[in-house]
Amino acid sequence: MSIVVEHLNFTYMPDTPYAKTALKDINLTINEGELFGIIGATGSGKSTLIQHFNGLIKATEGRIKVFDIDLSVKKPDYKRLRATVGLVFQYPEYQLFDETVKADVGFGPRNLGLSKDEIDTRVREAISLVGLNYDDIAEKSPFDLSGGQKRRVAIAGVIAMQPKVLVLDEPTAGLDPKGKKDILRLILSLRKASPTVIIISHDMDEIAGIADRIAVLDKGEVKYVLPPKELFDKAEELSELGLDVPETVKIYKELKKRGIVLPDMPVRKSELARLIFERFKGGRG
Repeated sequence: MSIVVEHLNFTYMPDTPYAKTALKDINLTINEGELFGIIGATGSGKSTLIQHFNGLIKATEGRIKVFDIDLSVKKPDYKRLRATVGLVFQYPEYQLFDETVKADVGFGPRNLGLSKDEIDTRVREAISLVGLNYDDIAEKSPFDLSGGQKRRVAIAGVIAMQPKVLVLDEPTAGLDPKGKKDILRLILSLRKASPTVIIISHDMDEIAGIADRIAVLDKGEVKYVLPPKELFDKAEELSELGLDVPETVKIYKELKKRGIVLPDMPVRKSELARLIFERFKGGRG
């Protein structure tokens, strides 16, 4: 198991008139090698939850274990934890700060106390992994890059830490359709470097197409943890939580209402196209 969460509770500003409970009795297991999605309406606790995974937030109650690192002990090994779990915040390009791309990507490895040669190797590999040419951009200011390049550089800075778990908070936020597709392809390719990936997203279509399982949060509680097809079969329940289902599922259900039954519920557009083609090939109605 990559991450095990048991009876996790968290309250902002406890014991004050402004106390707000953000997480309530969260129980969750994320498997090693899994691409795990987390969805929920605004204020459901998604970002609060993932910030527990690398120790940015300490649990009010409960236990979290990341591989062999127990965060419930008095003094967890936060340095090792943050080398194990890489967290990419929403709009990570806003966190770029150094004079050159090379220096920015190397910031994390430098803090690990690695040798110069090891840092240089990691920086080169990370920049290449995110689809950028090291020789073209290493000495450039990150602020002179395009929006998509900035986001890739920010992700490279986390990848250079070589985390076992990569956590991304709304990784496609603010991008145009092409930029979203590029980042999603990048995320899938990064599983070679960080095999366990956790993604927060509000976009049902994008998360349905890549996740192995999806957790649904509502008002700080876990409502479901299911594979995409099982989850999106609960369209009415999701609607009550203020969530929608992917367009492919809507089309599947509409076809079914009209008497056109496909053999399986698709969650990817390519899957829907294939099922419709097979249903109607040869002129079958």
